[in-house]
Amino acid sequence: QVQLVESGGGLVQAGGSLRLSCVASGRTFTNYRMAWFRQGPGKEREFVVTITRSGNTTYTSASVLGRFTISRDNAKNTVYLQMNSLKPEDTAIYYCAAAEVLYASTNARDYDYWGQGTQVTVSS
Repeated sequence: QVQLVESGGGLVQAGGSLRLSCVASGRTFTNYRMAWFRQGPGKEREFVVTITRSGNTTYTSASVLGRFTISRDNAKNTVYLQMNSLKPEDTAIYYCAAAEVLYASTNARDYDYWGQGTQVTVSS
């Protein structure tokens, strides 16, 4: 089992920034690709960004490309999501997820472990 705990969400004005963190425990962190998904009010869960086990390669959804950046610190078992130029449509619960797959999956079904989520609200 892998336990994932997100933090860093909150209320921010449009154009502002937030950094989310997700700390993993339970199994070897470097065995897992990590990703962030989000679910806005009345919407389905949406892929945001993913990063390889080593942290060398990322894949970002078009909706946040150029504004959001994922990174990981394998020494700290932590993955981050830096969110800049936030928009009201970025308002959602943000979830951290871990997968054993090697490819850059955008499908939530490929992810084996999930955090409880952290709320991000962007005001206009």
